Amino acid sequence: MRAVTRVSGFLFSGAGWPYLLVPFIPIAVALDLAGAGSSAIFLAAALGVVPTAALMGKATEELAARSGPGVGGLLNVTFGNAPELIIALFALNAGLQEVVKASLIGSVLGNTLLVLGGSMVYGGIGRVRQRFQPTAVTAQMTMLMLAGAALLMPTVFVLIQGTGLPQVGDEIAKVPVEARQMSDIVAVILLLSYGAGLLFSLRTHRDLFNPSHGDDDDELAAEDAWSVRRSVLTLAAAGVAVGVMSEILVGSLEDAAEGLGLSPFFIGLIVVAIVGNAAEHWVALYFAKKDKMDLTVNIAIGSGAQIALFVAPVLVLCSLFLGPEPMALVFNGYELAAILIAILAVDQVVRDGESTWFEGFQLLALYAIFGVVFFFA
Repeated sequence: MRAVTRVSGFLFSGAGWPYLLVPFIPIAVALDLAGAGSSAIFLAAALGVVPTAALMGKATEELAARSGPGVGGLLNVTFGNAPELIIALFALNAGLQEVVKASLIGSVLGNTLLVLGGSMVYGGIGRVRQRFQPTAVTAQMTMLMLAGAALLMPTVFVLIQGTGLPQVGDEIAKVPVEARQMSDIVAVILLLSYGAGLLFSLRTHRDLFNPSHGDDDDELAAEDAWSVRRSVLTLAAAGVAVGVMSEILVGSLEDAAEGLGLSPFFIGLIVVAIVGNAAEHWVALYFAKKDKMDLTVNIAIGSGAQIALFVAPVLVLCSLFLGPEPMALVFNGYELAAILIAILAVDQVVRDGESTWFEGFQLLALYAIFGVVFFFA
């Protein structure tokens, strides 16, 4: 009876809620095998991604705890965005390049506006203001701005050349060969910058990114540490599960978009971006409520920067071997404007090292405005 109560308590806690969605994994597989409607398959697969991503994150954390701070930090940042990367790889192989690019922009917007804004509101309730380490945030914002510039400049090149930007309804945009070559070079530069960022945050200045905090009331801490073997096997199993859910999700995406009355562009920017990060997002909210805004801001801005610095260039290089043709870092006008405005807005909010619930509300309002525009695009 105690075991049942313990499991029940965990499932309905902050750490356990993603696993309540586990039944959607076999449901998605069953619906796909039965040839059910695309909308039902897509929704089940989207919900099924959440617990698999949560399990992958848990296994990574346990493995990192056994590997020391250097290797552990590397494991966390490498596997932290694995679900989004796996989903994008399946979409890339299916030739849905514009959906892939939309999900990249959507992940950055989701982390920097939705998650950070929601955390500031949730954590700011009942508090005049919350403070965080401005030096670490400045470093994260610099990385994000660099990534934003790298993502935008090939688009600016195509715009100035007058060849036209991708359209919302495109699957694969027609861009000049120079833009693809430029994207390959930019991807390599971004990966080099990402490596330098790892060295900065995990070794030379790791104290800035790992502030000490009490763990006595931390619901996220496991009572019993996992062994390395258990962590590796769980990580492998979660990776396979994410892959299965991703294949089903991508396979039903276009038909589901039509059935739901939504564009693949909107689904990529909002729906896919949110489900791929859902299990990680609640952590930022939890720490904000505990007034640990250093961790919250690093999670939100750092995850956005990792998408742009690591996931995007990896996908560009993988597109040389996956899909019908290489993918260029050339975005449509909506994506171009949204990422530029988001980076400027977040920089304005976090530069003073403190936040209020109203600043968070403004970030959420900006995200909602983007969502409305993307819906009608």
